[in-house]
Amino acid sequence: MISVDDPRAPDVRELLARHLAFAHETALEPGDVYALDVDGLADPAVTFFSYRVDGQVLGVAALKRIDDEHAEIKSMHTAEEARGQGIARALLEHVVEVARGRGYERLSLETASTPPFVPARTLYASAGFEPCESFADYRPSPNSTCMTLYL
Repeated sequence: MISVDDPRAPDVRELLARHLAFAHETALEPGDVYALDVDGLADPAVTFFSYRVDGQVLGVAALKRIDDEHAEIKSMHTAEEARGQGIARALLEHVVEVARGRGYERLSLETASTPPFVPARTLYASAGFEPCESFADYRPSPNSTCMTLYL
């Protein structure tokens, strides 16, 4: 179900396009969208995962190395038609376990602080992520929420 995948695969590109469109449609400021495009997800510092059922991609997530001790969750997205089935939780748990296995001490993420992202923030909080200061290249913004989990 969950495996390393190629963000350049045509069906993955389609889901990522929906993810980016949603991020831009719901952003209060254009500069508040930090979602990676396909090229960003193909970077060697990023491991890209998909959740597939019968070959159909239903969700994606990525793990980006920041440094030897710190990584970031990027581009978590579940296809709208597959929401409510536990796919996001499964992807999140998988990425957390991969990060632990790689020896990271901290796993962080940035998500929007707007109402459409309440389900995402609720999921992350239920997995033990807590609000934190901006990290890496993020700038403080009332439209962004940064969260972290010490592994």
